[in-house]
Amino acid sequence: MKFFNNSSTITGFILLGFPGPREKQVLLFVLFSVVFLLTLMGNGSIICAVRWDQRLHTPMYILLANFSFLEIWYVTSTVPNMLANFLSDTKVISFSGCFLQFYFFFSLGSTECFFLAVMAFDRYLAICQPLHYPTIMTGRLCTNLVVSCWVLGFLWFLIPITIISQMSFCGSRIIDHFLCDPAPLLALTCKKAPVVELVFSILSPLLIIPLLFIVVSYALVLRAVLKVPSAAGRRKAFSTCGSHLAVVSLFYGSVLVMYVSPTSEHEAGMQKIVTLFYSVVTPLLNPVIYSLRNKDMKKALRKFLGI
Repeated sequence: MKFFNNSSTITGFILLGFPGPREKQVLLFVLFSVVFLLTLMGNGSIICAVRWDQRLHTPMYILLANFSFLEIWYVTSTVPNMLANFLSDTKVISFSGCFLQFYFFFSLGSTECFFLAVMAFDRYLAICQPLHYPTIMTGRLCTNLVVSCWVLGFLWFLIPITIISQMSFCGSRIIDHFLCDPAPLLALTCKKAPVVELVFSILSPLLIIPLLFIVVSYALVLRAVLKVPSAAGRRKAFSTCGSHLAVVSLFYGSVLVMYVSPTSEHEAGMQKIVTLFYSVVTPLLNPVIYSLRNKDMKKALRKFLGI
């Protein structure tokens, strides 16, 4: 493996990824190729099932289909470049490629936070306001919520990426990660960027607001469910929320671990693993979680797959 210390000899950054002998790189390439294909197939199957099964043309499943579409693009923003790096000797990513990956990865991650909050809101209305649900969660409101999630998500990191892309970088330009993360990028700038650091210090905590919204929504759902007299009714109510709660726990659990853990050099390997979990493993598990815990989705998938 060749690395260049002279910044004038490279045309971008060097993503170290998961360094090791050639055999290890090939093994990781095969492993992540399988994970990537399974993620595309799993989320694609949910989208197709919702599209072609009339019974699933409801706000809950429309939101789920959009969420699955989001997951496909989320893994696509990182995994293809990671696969190319496994087989590359130099592991160089161009400046424009690095900034584009940064923007799309974090914009899609922000969009996921908003979608999880909207899906929690949908479950709150369905369980806590069942009689008013059809009149409140109309097709128009559902569409507006979906569009708002996408627009807000892609506006969230527009200012910081614009500022960072205009900065100059010094030194070896080596990023000890498998993607263009803001912390190592800022560490490579020739001058300190207090404005960018301030923007990140404001934007990142704000993404916790959707989590707080989710927590409040499910606290109200729990209170409503506990008032249901029959055990069967409580189980049915909880079953509609279980899948979403599992996905929220996986995604936010790993994200919070990532951002509350120290960023010291000796923990770089752990940060890669945690990032890998919420950016690659979680999108793989989501279709499994939703299909296993939802009877309507299982029926639709069997119909779509001809099983």
